[in-house]
Amino acid sequence: MRPTSAPAELPDVTKRRPGWPETLAAAVVYVLCYLVGPPVISALTQDAPVPSGLAFAALSGVMGLLAFFAAFFLRIRSWAAFNVRAIPARWVFFSIGFGLLAFLLVRLVATIVVAITGSTSGDPQGGYQAAANGGPLALILQLLFIAVLTPLGEEFAFRGVLSTALTRFGPWVSVLGSTVIFALAHGINLALIPALVVGAINGILLVRTKSVWPGVIVHAVSNGVGALLSAVLG
Repeated sequence: MRPTSAPAELPDVTKRRPGWPETLAAAVVYVLCYLVGPPVISALTQDAPVPSGLAFAALSGVMGLLAFFAAFFLRIRSWAAFNVRAIPARWVFFSIGFGLLAFLLVRLVATIVVAITGSTSGDPQGGYQAAANGGPLALILQLLFIAVLTPLGEEFAFRGVLSTALTRFGPWVSVLGSTVIFALAHGINLALIPALVVGAINGILLVRTKSVWPGVIVHAVSNGVGALLSAVLG
């Protein structure tokens, strides 16, 4: 009998990574949410500071998660392909430290910018501070939205999809490209500062660890400390 040929080896999806189709799918969903979400929130909250701040904090996380899953379910459907991987315990502690560093750098740079320009009117995230100062329940919700949901959504979308896709062009293209796009997604205003700082740190961490989780931790610590200080200092 003639030996039967061995079946073709199935492709290992864990070795694949998102490409332009995934990046485009994530971008389309993110932009649609950006165009639809804010007007709906403004109409429903009538720009009341606390409900509006909470809603916008939640929206930032929901937008990212929807964008990520649009990319995830398009073709590959592998967590590892999007760098959603477990990390050693030591990187948890390193990431907490980087999160505190990011918080301090953001405050330092923002202080310099405000001192030069003499204005804080360009900060679109003032509603976040209002939500953090809205009482115990509002603070708890704000911490859940801004320090849990937002880091998950934005890191999965911008690092899990965008940064990972750009690694095919080299680590520096991945870091610089994702940082600039992440910052521009926050607008040309004071929100650009934390986006640049956190984006750069998390882009480097993704290249170094091949995981989105250090970035999620950095993002959560930076945002969480900011929200807590807003509540304490008013």
